[in-house]
Amino acid sequence: MLKKRIIPCLDIKDGRVVKGVNFVGLRDAGDPVESAKEYNDLGADELVFLDITATKEKRKTLAELVEKVAAQVFIPLTVGGGIRTVEDMQFILRAGADKVSVNSAAVKNPELVKEGALKFGSQCIVGAVDAAKRDSGNGWEIFIHGGSKETGIDLIDWVKELEELGAGEILLTSINSDGTKDGFDLEMLKAVTEAVNIPVIASGGAGSIQHFIDVFKNTGADAALAASIFHFGEIAIRDVKFELKKEEIPVRIEKNKS
Repeated sequence: MLKKRIIPCLDIKDGRVVKGVNFVGLRDAGDPVESAKEYNDLGADELVFLDITATKEKRKTLAELVEKVAAQVFIPLTVGGGIRTVEDMQFILRAGADKVSVNSAAVKNPELVKEGALKFGSQCIVGAVDAAKRDSGNGWEIFIHGGSKETGIDLIDWVKELEELGAGEILLTSINSDGTKDGFDLEMLKAVTEAVNIPVIASGGAGSIQHFIDVFKNTGADAALAASIFHFGEIAIRDVKFELKKEEIPVRIEKNKS
């Protein structure tokens, strides 16, 4: 059985790690290079680096910072933010990323996902999706530009399309749950993991070890991503993994750190 992954996320703004609630109210959470090295040493399975203002500011991801982060980690690194073309993907992969995450650009130009998958392989392309419950309570709608712009596109339709286009993985963030620490959006995750056959990373809402247990026991999520609880030292990655192991959820625990 494939092991479940625990993934810290570095949201980057002005070269610093930041974290907010429901995509707003950002506060400083440290230096990204130092944070990356620490997570690498603390047993993270992968690391996600998101330049959260690159798309809004219409600029490319901070390649120099990506290089510095990549030099500190020996686990898979996913980078997103401001990636609009296949050339941008190549630029970031050459800077040291193992995967590229596309969100707003993929919605505006779905062919970007297909072109990226053909050139670099599906395993390199992560379809990042920010979604919120519809006001009617019926299903979910995807948002772009850092969760600030609604699209009218149905979440389930879009994740199915991402899979067909060649995305190797879905990074699914619940805007309603983001930063609340009230738990992952299990209903949304269950719907998405049942709709696609590619791995899904759960994001948004982690606040306790029990939330990680719940997401793996109640949905088909392959990985769980968190930010603030790790950044501010509220929960240790190793503690999460030990508790998951007790619940017979398969995780990778390094022998020299057990």
